[in-house]
Amino acid sequence: MNQNIVKAASVVAIAGLGLGLISCSSASSAAESSATCPDGQIDFGILPYEDPEALEPAYQTLAKALSEKLDCPVNVQITEDYSAEVLAMDNGDLEIAQFGPLGLVFASERADAIPVASFGDAEGQPTTYTGGIWVAKDSPIKTLEDLKGKTLALGSPGSTSGDALPMSALVEAGIEEDVKADYAGGHPEALLALVNGSVDAAQINSQTLGTATDEGTFDESQFRQIWKSEEIPNDPITVRGDLPQEFQDAVADALLDLDAKSVEEVSGFLGVDPAGPLIPVTIDTYQSLFDLAETMGLTEKDV
Repeated sequence: MNQNIVKAASVVAIAGLGLGLISCSSASSAAESSATCPDGQIDFGILPYEDPEALEPAYQTLAKALSEKLDCPVNVQITEDYSAEVLAMDNGDLEIAQFGPLGLVFASERADAIPVASFGDAEGQPTTYTGGIWVAKDSPIKTLEDLKGKTLALGSPGSTSGDALPMSALVEAGIEEDVKADYAGGHPEALLALVNGSVDAAQINSQTLGTATDEGTFDESQFRQIWKSEEIPNDPITVRGDLPQEFQDAVADALLDLDAKSVEEVSGFLGVDPAGPLIPVTIDTYQSLFDLAETMGLTEKDV
């Protein structure tokens, strides 16, 4: 397995995007620290699963609604990479964070991240997505076994659909040592590597597929999917477990009380359309990812 061990980095601001504090209706009360507003603000970490410039306005909308519920400004921080987000919560720099399903495995172990909410559909039901491996329509590659000696673009280390699941498929097929798998730097980058013809195959999950199709950067008719994962539960929003229970409960209640309009932009990036309100989740919702990490022998060093 071709692994890039990403050294943990601190959370970085995205220059020029104005990821400032979102003021709630009462600025004076927001500035005052309380049980539901520690240190006068809440830091909300977001993993960079799409272009940060596109993610930022969607999460600002969600954060604004959340700040009004909690009467506390919510500071959106798009992290540098997957491992940086885990480290930031472990260091106490994030009170809440959205992790990928596999990222939750390591965040729960290291930073005591507790999942409280995820993205529901218009009927209030849980939503999922799938990982996939795609090739050009006229490619001679028909099956996973045909990837022997070929190049495969992955997303980022520690990604559920962009790393662990496609690599586990190669392991099950017994060809992991015969495929040149390299990280492209993210889901959109892996897709573009295939579109540009710089690789023989690429991982493309259903979320990225939907976004790229809507944006006109991917013409599905020109490509074929040769592998598809089982359904993956959508990303959890977590709260740090060492914070007071009153704060944890308040965040969970506020998230679950947001209306669909407040989360629909974010839901769109996660392949949920039409969007519904956030729904409650627990660690058990993501048990399949804990099982995957154990089966694959994955550790935090693989993120």
